[in-house]
Amino acid sequence: MKKRTLFLGMAFIALGFASCTDKKIAEAEGTVDAFADYIDSVSKIPVEDASANWPAIEVAYQSKNVDAEMAMGNIKEKEKAQMKIDAAKAQYEALEAEIDAVSEIDSKQQMRNSLFGEGKIGADMNFDWVGKDNILSVYDNFVTTVSDNKDKYTREDWDEIKLMYEALDSRKNTVEKEGLTSADNRKIAALKIKFGPMFKINRIGEKSDEMEKAKE
Repeated sequence: MKKRTLFLGMAFIALGFASCTDKKIAEAEGTVDAFADYIDSVSKIPVEDASANWPAIEVAYQSKNVDAEMAMGNIKEKEKAQMKIDAAKAQYEALEAEIDAVSEIDSKQQMRNSLFGEGKIGADMNFDWVGKDNILSVYDNFVTTVSDNKDKYTREDWDEIKLMYEALDSRKNTVEKEGLTSADNRKIAALKIKFGPMFKINRIGEKSDEMEKAKE
């Protein structure tokens, strides 16, 4: 009788252990599935919305990624689960690259807006709206804006400024043939003299800072 009782007791313990193990496996698999499902759901959000909420998305991703990696210790079919995690990570990285591209475009457009006015210059770099009657004010706003913000610009910002400045200069060559007054031309020349050294000094300074950071 004692042997039978002992046997039944051990059987119940074994069943309990198996049940506990099965529960851990199920929870672990659920954690991996939750990680993959989260990435899948985020990837379906419009890029503009995802970009606006990216900090929160990134925090949630890191947390769920850690949980999924830790859950691997309780999973039987590890290879299958790892493939699911790797696929989710690749999907996230693709989304991240897309968000970075959108952010870069937004940053450039914000720069154009500050230099020329809201929506005046887009990716097409069309300066047809600049004519003999407003080109002086366009130059003045451009140089004044750069001067006011020169300490905030990165090297990439200075590269974009250079590109915009050269495009504006190219437009000036056309406008001069359309009847730009001598007085306005002289004022523009003065603004260009102010801009040249300011651009050179600050862009070189940003390059030097980058080199120093790279050395560190």
